[in-house]
Formats: sequence, structure tokens, C-alpha cells
Amino acid sequence: MSKDEAHYPPVDPVSVGLRGRCPRCGDGAMFDGFLKVKPACGVCGLDYSFADAGDGPAVFVIMIVGFIVVGLALWMEVNYSPALWVHLILWIPLATILSLGLLRSLKGLLIALQYRNKAAEGRIDRD
Repeated sequence: MSKDEAHYPPVDPVSVGLRGRCPRCGDGAMFDGFLKVKPACGVCGLDYSFADAGDGPAVFVIMIVGFIVVGLALWMEVNYSPALWVHLILWIPLATILSLGLLRSLKGLLIALQYRNKAAEGRIDRD
């Protein structure tokens, strides 16, 4: 990652990441579409080539949505014991909606935290 020479006031990485805004200026959009990261910020020109969230957002979404949906499904099964079709009608759409709703926000958050903490690919120093 190249050194950032611009002078911008610090922004909260959590708020800009969850909103999908630039981690440096907080104004420009980070995404070009649903999950595709833009090449650079349209406001401050920050190059997003450093942004590599990898599978991190998907893992967090699986854990959060799985906890919510499985917990609610087990609670409903123990207390009401509904038919299988009720579970299918309730939990498949809920899991889909929650997953799609969280994925973009968590990807933006991880990219903003990468920028804030100057995270880069690990390297082994060989002398």
C-alpha cells in the first residue's frame, strides 16, 4: 500500500464502513454496484487497490445470520413445533434478507478498518 500523503480529518471507520463511504474523506462512495469496490474515491482520489476484504465479510455474515436464524428456528420448534413448511417459509427468506443486508455493510467495514490500521499482506523478511 502506498503512503497516504493527503491531510484529511480522521473519520470513524465503523460509521463510514457500514455506510459504504470512503475511509479517508468519508464522503465518496466506496462501491460501484452491490459489492464491487470502485478503483478510486470520486471525492478525494484515494486508490482502493489496497482493499482486499477476501472472505472475511462472508464469514461474519454466516456466523451472525446463522446464530440468529438457527436460534429462532430452534426456539420456535421447541415452543410451537410447527410443520416443516412453516420453517421453510419463515427461515429461508429471513436468512436471505439478512445475508444480503449485512454483506455490503460488513465488507465496507472491513475495508475501512484495513485502511485505518494500514493492514497489508503479510511478508516474511529474509536476510
